Amino acid sequence: MTEVPARPAPRIEVHVDAADLATSVAGELITRLEDAQARGEEPQIGLTGGSIAEAVHQELGRMGAGSEVDWSRVVVWWGDERFVASDSEDRNARSARTLFIDRLPFDPAKVHEMPSTDDAGSADDAAAAYSAELRDHGGAFEVLMLGVGPDGHVASLFPGSRQLDVDDQVAVGVTDSPKPPPERVSLTLDALNRSRCVWFLVNGEGKAGAVAQALAPGTDVHDIPASGVSGEAETIWFLDRGSASQL
Repeated sequence: MTEVPARPAPRIEVHVDAADLATSVAGELITRLEDAQARGEEPQIGLTGGSIAEAVHQELGRMGAGSEVDWSRVVVWWGDERFVASDSEDRNARSARTLFIDRLPFDPAKVHEMPSTDDAGSADDAAAAYSAELRDHGGAFEVLMLGVGPDGHVASLFPGSRQLDVDDQVAVGVTDSPKPPPERVSLTLDALNRSRCVWFLVNGEGKAGAVAQALAPGTDVHDIPASGVSGEAETIWFLDRGSASQL
């Protein structure tokens, strides 16, 4: 695995609850996108799945229309996806579209979903296709949002998995996820680390141990994969009181 150069220390923000966290993240993302576009950039963002991400997406859908963001000039990617049918409720992209993307004037050509079982014959094929798409149309994420599991997994990179040591691919197929559905596509650690800003979105006391381990010095990425991702310019852990309770 490619060694990540020294980066700024992570910042920790503790919010009262998940609703407060979601509103804060949505407002901050809108500000970052406005600032990037004011600099003449076309910002690229990476989305994640999970309940807290859905809350953030709902807030973005609500707040986005009144912002100064030109949503047609925002490029959207995903850090991971469940390799299921395109209309499956398990798809991260489905809820993101319903709550956020379809409510705002995004350019469909700039919303890059990971392939589904309708598009690719296997998770590995889907990963290869997404890798090619990112190489052709992608760049560093202005903001990459990530969830963290109670076991410390990030995207669909799980503790002890062989995918953690892949350093020559952008995305990898996962066929043995310990949580359903078993087949997924995930960006590699190297790809996740090509982000200007990384934001971890975590809520719930059940994840407090993983958060504490991820932030502890010297944690092995094979034990807590979330410890292996950071932003080139910034890493923020957006936590609620529960997930921050062991810090």
